[in-house]
Amino acid sequence: MFVHNLRLGTHSLRRNPLLTALMIMSIGFGVAASMVTYAVFRAVSGDPIPQKSSQLFAPQIDNRGPQYNREGEPPDALNYTDAMALMRAHKAPRQTLLFQVGLSVTPEDSHRMPFKALGYATYGDFFPMFDVPFQYGNGWGAEQDNGREPVVVISRALNQKLFGGENSVGRRITLEDRQYRIVGVTENWDPKPRFFDMFSGNAYADPPQVYIPFTYAIDQRIDTYGNNNCGSDGKRGDDFDSWLRGECVWISPWVELNTADQVQAYRQFLDGYAEEQRKAGRFNWAPNNRLRDVHAWLEHEHAVPPESRISLSLALGFLVICLVNTIGLLLAKFMRRAPEIGVRRALGASRADIYHQFLAEAAMVGFAGGVLGLVLTGAGMFGVGLVFEPQIARLAHLDISLVLLTLLLAITATVLAAFYPTWRAAQVQPAWQLKSN
Repeated sequence: MFVHNLRLGTHSLRRNPLLTALMIMSIGFGVAASMVTYAVFRAVSGDPIPQKSSQLFAPQIDNRGPQYNREGEPPDALNYTDAMALMRAHKAPRQTLLFQVGLSVTPEDSHRMPFKALGYATYGDFFPMFDVPFQYGNGWGAEQDNGREPVVVISRALNQKLFGGENSVGRRITLEDRQYRIVGVTENWDPKPRFFDMFSGNAYADPPQVYIPFTYAIDQRIDTYGNNNCGSDGKRGDDFDSWLRGECVWISPWVELNTADQVQAYRQFLDGYAEEQRKAGRFNWAPNNRLRDVHAWLEHEHAVPPESRISLSLALGFLVICLVNTIGLLLAKFMRRAPEIGVRRALGASRADIYHQFLAEAAMVGFAGGVLGLVLTGAGMFGVGLVFEPQIARLAHLDISLVLLTLLLAITATVLAAFYPTWRAAQVQPAWQLKSN
């Protein structure tokens, strides 16, 4: 029976090619607009580390007080004093600090020009905490952190550029005229958004290329290449040491807490630390700290660009308009076949048969609209950069899940839109139609 209904639908669609083409175009354009914007929204709103997003936390300590903080929220990063206090206390099974660095790379080949490589100064726990995959070697350990050793982890792309993709572990690399020993080469690893460095606005930046020990970077007085927020005070200090002692925030801290008890204990530790600072006269306000996991942190940082939400809402609205248009076209098409329906009903066809026939026809229109929508979605991917920033635009891509979703959306939306025209068609009275004809 289903095949029979499909044959009837095909015959009907061929009888009115212009009307059929209008319906297919309406569905195709509406679905394509929705899928292009959804592809962007999906890329920027996903969980960047789903296996551990509930175990990784970003501590925040209010070192500015209610007069200078932002609507009661503590700064999004720490100053050096507070960051080192958290590291020394070591109240989490794993913990790290990081700040962005931009280092000049001098290739071994003297004929090649130096170039800038961006990355992070961090602690060895960074790699196991964030499940960083390695192509060769691995990260460094506490011994290298404590020893302030000049070791480095480089990215696969940088390794390919400098060493042709060979195992470079143990070799030397020159960064800012300093020699580093390579201990690891990461695989292609680029979580989006880059949740661990939202403070410097690198949520959708290019992948990091180098990682060096935080302690060594401080020893060598390597300045941050990321944000440095001194608040309303605006005083960074006259030199590197006074900057470290000051209240400017520039360090992103992360801790890994595996149980609810550990989370609770760490909150108490943060409050206890802030209370100690108050008693010492550094803070003159009550403890105002935060401890957010990855999801809460991304929500706090507004990781999803507002233009992606607006675009998705507008596209869905456009799809609704297209569906309303399709309802009108289907209604006109179905009601023109009232005499045919009357004859079928007079010959014994039930209203359920009419529903099956016309909804099958609508599903065929939806499928054709979905195919057109796929073509337009693929073309639309090239124009995403006109609306969104290039770093965000290149995250959108057409994969198998988006293909299936496009077809499913087109068929489902068209079938739903066809219910009212089909209901009207099923109400045709056979006696009246036979008499009028």
